[in-house]
This record gives sequence, structure tokens and C-alpha cells, in this order.
Amino acid sequence: MKYWRETIAVAQRILTELWRRRRSLIFWCVFPIAVLLLNSSIYANRARISTALAMKFAAPSTLVGAALFFSCLGGSVATVVSEREQQTLKRLFISPLSGTSYFLGIFVAHSFIGIGQALLVYTVATFLGATFSGSILLGSLIILLSIAAYVGVGFILGTQLARRTEDVNALVATFGVPLLILGGAFFPTSLFSDELLKIARFNPIYHMNEALGAVWARGQELSEFASHFWFLLLFSLVMVILGWVSYRSMLIVERRL
Repeated sequence: MKYWRETIAVAQRILTELWRRRRSLIFWCVFPIAVLLLNSSIYANRARISTALAMKFAAPSTLVGAALFFSCLGGSVATVVSEREQQTLKRLFISPLSGTSYFLGIFVAHSFIGIGQALLVYTVATFLGATFSGSILLGSLIILLSIAAYVGVGFILGTQLARRTEDVNALVATFGVPLLILGGAFFPTSLFSDELLKIARFNPIYHMNEALGAVWARGQELSEFASHFWFLLLFSLVMVILGWVSYRSMLIVERRL
């Protein structure tokens, strides 16, 4: 119960700060909707299909390939870096709050943001006429695994490579934008050449898009996209573990300073 209460308290503090910064909250809502409309327009014009059907195919890539990337990965990097700059970690060492609860609190806060964006994207798509098939439980699991992977990578980048808030944008752009393009976040993977597809198979965002699209856009069963799902599951577990190890090593360094 102690860890649970502390985790919820940390997550609540982060979400409360976001709520107070209404401008940032508005941007987190506008961004996925704008990307959804752009992606669906490209799909509709390219494939000559209805806007509603285009929404159905654009929603998965918009969510896991774009919205969750910037909110869960970019957001977690920014949170870790800002907490270090504000000396929050120093205060953590003299408080009864455990490092584990702090790690889980940041994880839960950004998971909450990601789930909110998922509801927003699919609510807008449904309102504009899109219909979705497939397992709700399986699709939700893919979204949660994507969030876990992004937050884990965010901890690695935020604790090992970023030292100041100014470093965040450079990190996200350098590591993220090429992966987003190669993962099919902005262009359908059907447009990729065979050489690009071979490279994309090493990109976790590609597997996120393919897995969620297989469930909620094409209504497929797990056996039909098993390779994408298991890659995502393994990648998520590894990133969470490495994120935790990176976080613990950062605490050791911070104690020495």
C-alpha cells in the first residue's frame, strides 16, 4: 500500500502541473487531431476511398506513431530532465518517498496522458464516421505496450543523454523523427520499397503501427500478426527494464553531486 499511495501521489502531482499549464494541455489535444485529419486526407486521396474509411486506417498510425511518441517518450524525457534541473531528486533523498514509487509515478502519469490521447483519437475518428472492428482488449493491450516502450525509452534518454531542458528537443528530433517516418507514422508503409521495409522491421514503431492497424483497422486475429505483437512485447519489457536500470544509475550519480 505504501508504494501504491506514493506512486499515485507522484502521478497526481505531474498531472496537476499539466492541468495548470492549460496551453500545453490544449496542444496535447490539438496535435493528435491535426495529425489524424492530415493522415486520413492523404489516405483518402491516395487510395481514393471515403474519409470515414480513411479515418479507420489512419487512426492507428496517428495514435501509436505520432501522439504517443511525443506525449509518452518526449514527455517522459522532459519530466526527468526538468526534475533534475529543479533539484526535485535532491529533495527525494531526504524525504520518505521511495525511488521506486517516483519511477512508477512518472510512468503512471504519462500512461494516463497516453490513454487520454487514445480515447481522443478514436472518439474523433468515430464521430467522423469511422467504424472499428477487432478485439478491444487486444488493441488496448497493444496501446499499453506501446506506452510502456515509449516511457522506458524516455527514461533511458532522459537519464543518460539529456542534462538540460534544451537537450530534449534535440534528442527527440534526432532519435524520433527518422523512426517515425520509417515506422509509417506519416506515410503508409505500403509506399515503402522492399529495402525500406527490411530496415523498418527493426523499428519498434513499425511494429506498433502494424499490430494496432491489424486489430482495429483490419479486424485480424493475433495469429495473423503474431510477429509484430511478440516483437512489441519483448521490446517493451526490455525498455522498461533498461529504463529502470538507467533511472537507478542516475540516482547514484545524483547522490554524489
